[in-house]
Amino acid sequence: MSKRLISCATSDIKKMSPKDLKDAIIASEGRVILGETVVTSPPLLKGITNSEIMAAFSADMLLLNEYDVFTRYINGMENDENPIETIKYLTGKPVGINLEPVDYDVKTVEERITLPKGRMASEETFIEASNQKIDFICLTGNPATGVTNVSIEKSIIKAKKYFSGLIFAGKMHGAGVNEKVVSEENLLKFIELGADGILVPTAGTVPGVNEQDLSSVVSKAKGLGALTIGTVGTSQESADISTIREFGLSNKRVGVDIHHLGDGAYGRLPEPENLLALSICIRGKRHTYYRMSQSINR
Repeated sequence: MSKRLISCATSDIKKMSPKDLKDAIIASEGRVILGETVVTSPPLLKGITNSEIMAAFSADMLLLNEYDVFTRYINGMENDENPIETIKYLTGKPVGINLEPVDYDVKTVEERITLPKGRMASEETFIEASNQKIDFICLTGNPATGVTNVSIEKSIIKAKKYFSGLIFAGKMHGAGVNEKVVSEENLLKFIELGADGILVPTAGTVPGVNEQDLSSVVSKAKGLGALTIGTVGTSQESADISTIREFGLSNKRVGVDIHHLGDGAYGRLPEPENLLALSICIRGKRHTYYRMSQSINR
């Protein structure tokens, strides 16, 4: 498969292997958008999932935060036994989840949040994620969870063994731990251990993270064949449109493959207007309106 993701129809995506998806992202040349939503929160609009809203406003990939692989709970989809399958059917997009490699040996800088087993990175959750045909997982940490770079490294090894989809690894922010978020040594080690891509905070979202540092690690990661994701996970996904445009152009200069907008706005998804603004900024109206208008029946 040699088609870029931003030009793919639902029928193309359905046929993709994990390698096909990775190649399609690379072929899109830094114009792929990943939208994230908290599935335990009520949908922004009654009668429609937040995933559908993100897809309608041009997100190419969908990330479900706080999804428990054992309970399979999504607010508004309580009676659905296979919600991942349903979201794929409704949107025609690749769907991923966060699984958190919690490090209980580290001291957190704020009161630690206790996670259910279905949200933590483990052999059992990786197997269950594969069984549900989840396309990708992000090994990362929500605020105050105590996820460390070392615990992410250990989880990558397990994920490579038990999960069949793409593996992305890295931190969007401190996750309650006082350690360097952008560590070139750690990020390149993630790739060495088998991660298909790394997450780095977009410049301007985490204090002290700048384009110069990010450009270096992104360039080296891409040289190793890995994908790179510029994340906005600091509630700035609900900032004004001009800020979102700055993030998009900054990520372009850095060279990331995927632009992420997190779940920190009202409704616990990116503001739809910000998804639209980001899309127009990084790929223009032609590609934006194409993504927004394309039928999932194609």
